[in-house]
Amino acid sequence: MGQHALTISDAELEQLTQRAAKLATTYWSSLSERPAFPLTNGPQTFQHFTRSWDEAPRGSDVLQDFDIIAQHARPSVGGFFGYVAGSGEPVGALGDFLASALNQNVTAWRSAPSATVVERTVVKWLAESIGCGEFSGSLCGGGSAANLMGLAMAREAKLPANEEGVKGGVVYASEEVHMSIPKSIALLGLGTHNLRRIATDEQFRMRLDLLREAIAADRRAGLKPIAVVASAGAVSTGAIDLLEEIAAVAREENLWMHVDGAYGAAAALAVPERFHGLALADSLSLDAHKFLYQPIDCGCLLFKDARFARQAFSNNGDYVQVFSHDSVESFAFFDESMELSRRFRALKLWMSFQYHGRRAFREAILDDLLHAQELAEAIQKEPDLEVVAPIPLSAVCFRHRSKDNQTILRRVIERGRVFISNATINGQFVLRACFVNHLTTEADVKAIVSEVLAAAEVA
Repeated sequence: MGQHALTISDAELEQLTQRAAKLATTYWSSLSERPAFPLTNGPQTFQHFTRSWDEAPRGSDVLQDFDIIAQHARPSVGGFFGYVAGSGEPVGALGDFLASALNQNVTAWRSAPSATVVERTVVKWLAESIGCGEFSGSLCGGGSAANLMGLAMAREAKLPANEEGVKGGVVYASEEVHMSIPKSIALLGLGTHNLRRIATDEQFRMRLDLLREAIAADRRAGLKPIAVVASAGAVSTGAIDLLEEIAAVAREENLWMHVDGAYGAAAALAVPERFHGLALADSLSLDAHKFLYQPIDCGCLLFKDARFARQAFSNNGDYVQVFSHDSVESFAFFDESMELSRRFRALKLWMSFQYHGRRAFREAILDDLLHAQELAEAIQKEPDLEVVAPIPLSAVCFRHRSKDNQTILRRVIERGRVFISNATINGQFVLRACFVNHLTTEADVKAIVSEVLAAAEVA
């Protein structure tokens, strides 16, 4: 048989790689010139990108699509403050490229020796950096996957379902809880009616008195409380629950404590004093593609006792059986994760963390926290604007006092200088700017207020 049609010659591959690298570097160098949101709409994207998969090859011409895709993509510019989405640090992106070149399936050491050890090392770095050095864990797609796995561990620890079937079980969380928690509870068969949303105090933290009352009421009703979910950075406001106090309640009530730290936990690298009690959790989520600025996706689940991860996820088939008894060679992520096929997510962290050093990430996080305070100060100087929630991390919720804030938001996005989003605070639609962006400058921060005021003039 001759050469397969999918085979690419070394010379052609080198040329394609060089062209792709040029496209990436040209794109990165153009970020400061791009609008915070592309000038596009649904019909345009449909027209550009809906096409047939032809029988004939296009060859290297396919790379020409990158420019038009980039024109209609949401760029990671310094003026993007819409969501808790990191800024795609370029060395991490190169790590992603090289990870795809290696094409490792990081199921276990025997499938991916170096990748498995690199991931275990990187996970240890993450745990140590936030004061949870005794924890282990694994990388995953994002906070939603990490929260699902953490709650699966909670269920197996407190109300085993893999052996006896789902019997319910009550989970407690702040009313500021991320949407991934009720989704996880539904997927685990616990029933969203068994999620208790506990009201918050004036700082949007779960009220401990109401938590205790809810647990007591459920026990009197003959129900089975199993877990409490604390927020280490609620998605709207950045609120950090009273972690030490919630951990004490969890211990007293024999509950699993999971911390949803997808947004905020990584900030403990820079401001550990705001996260006292994080290490008291049984499991916690964090996203390196947020405060650690990595390209999406790069979530992480950390846990204190791997026995419960294996109880929830280990179900080996013959073809993945591990025969080695060596402590390194016998390790398998599929014993501690819901995933079997897993990409080499750790390489971008391995490269990015070491290229820049820990101090650089700490300083970038501190800059983001400072930018949030600078924005708040600028808002407070404007009589037409007001801050509507505390700012424990880097999310700033504010509003125009007299104009329609939904119209203002739409107009700000259309103007393209900055991209902000929205939140609901005390029943009100408000504007929200969130800083998890190593590209943001002081000028970008100042532009938020000027853009909102300009949009309000025509709102």
